[in-house]
Amino acid sequence: MLLGEYIHTLDLKGRVIIPSKFRDDLGESFIVTKGLDNSLFIYSKEEWKKFEDKLKTLPMTNSATRNFVRFFFAGATECELDKQGRITLPQNLREYASLMKDVCIIGVSTRVEIWDKERWDNYTNPENMDLDDIANQMSNLGI
Repeated sequence: MLLGEYIHTLDLKGRVIIPSKFRDDLGESFIVTKGLDNSLFIYSKEEWKKFEDKLKTLPMTNSATRNFVRFFFAGATECELDKQGRITLPQNLREYASLMKDVCIIGVSTRVEIWDKERWDNYTNPENMDLDDIANQMSNLGI
């Protein structure tokens, strides 16, 4: 299970260290794609296959399905760890997530997310979160 929050720096070549605690679960190569909330999602190849299989069950006659599938697959790329545990993020993904220097890398159960640190700090600021609303939404989902 992928858990935790780590701060790292993107170098001038677009490389970032993947925390060692995530490397075993992700493997030597994995899929990085555009994520929601202007973040990047990282999936192990096994989790990506599960995600892909779920998407294949959706009706392609539905325009929202087509848009959703295009969003994730067009932005996806396979990345491999170098000897220092870094990956190089393609320019289009860095631009999408507004990654300039400091990034926050978080574990979210079956995937890893990469956020611009300032955006992550703003997102997680208690003043910007309505925890009662989130609790109500979770209750509506049966959690």
